[in-house]
Amino acid sequence: MTAIQKTRQILEMIRFSHTIFALPFALLAAVMAWQIPTRSGTSIPFRWQDLAGILICMVGARSAAMAFNRLADREIDAANPRTRSRHLPTGQLSAGSVAAFTVICCVVFVAATLMFLPNRLPLLCSLPVLAILLFYSYTKRLTSLAHYWLGLALMLAPIAVWVALRGEHILADPLDVVPAVLLGLAVLFWVGGFDIIYACQDFKFDQNAGLKSIPARFGVPVALRIAAVSHLLMLVVLALLPLVCQWIGMPTGLGWLYYIAVAAIAGLLIYEHSLVRPNDLSRVNMAFFNVNAIVSFGLFAAGSLDVFW
Repeated sequence: MTAIQKTRQILEMIRFSHTIFALPFALLAAVMAWQIPTRSGTSIPFRWQDLAGILICMVGARSAAMAFNRLADREIDAANPRTRSRHLPTGQLSAGSVAAFTVICCVVFVAATLMFLPNRLPLLCSLPVLAILLFYSYTKRLTSLAHYWLGLALMLAPIAVWVALRGEHILADPLDVVPAVLLGLAVLFWVGGFDIIYACQDFKFDQNAGLKSIPARFGVPVALRIAAVSHLLMLVVLALLPLVCQWIGMPTGLGWLYYIAVAAIAGLLIYEHSLVRPNDLSRVNMAFFNVNAIVSFGLFAAGSLDVFW
């Protein structure tokens, strides 16, 4: 196998294209961090190296987490009819090559935090962040709330960007991080909800294998209702974000374009839930990828236009 073929298979294994789910939220946090003055009136200067650092850190962290997940779950994947054709169970990639790729991505992530110097907080937080991301792979063995650990992992994206760009201001004024935390909470409920929907495909296997998930614990009908509530909470947080920030003295600049996007997201989420039924999960992948890609990019585009306008 050539290096190009192996690289292509690794990117297929980690579903590199799915990086688009969290990246727009991280970039929206960056736009807000650069444009919103601190509560003391200080502006955050734009630096190209910060933007490069955000992109490299996002790709490195997400790739490391996904590769580690495939490595940790390779025996489970081999036993699951839905996943037994993945690269590790079929021998298309070796455990050693995936482990090496994981280590390289972790090193790239930590090294990229140096691009935010003189702000040292990203470097100091890099290993704890990696620990949270990698530990997700074991949560399905421990708790039915594993879906929300995944949400927590992606929630870190906008918060980490905010810390990287405004670290010294956060230390001086902890309320400065509120916009990023609210954006992160929206991500948590969004990701947790669609991961519950995705996990419905495996509820029988998870029950038989002793793995924990909300569908395995409560059944698919209840799980879909929990996912719907989770997505409702996402919409509530998004709606409150500009209002709460205005209240604490950090006007975001988010206005009518942003709220149109939130309304459109509500419609898309309703459509997403209409695609899946307890007795028909055949369209889960359509709901998972197509709709969620539109949600993340749509909010980024509308929010950025509003902030810059």
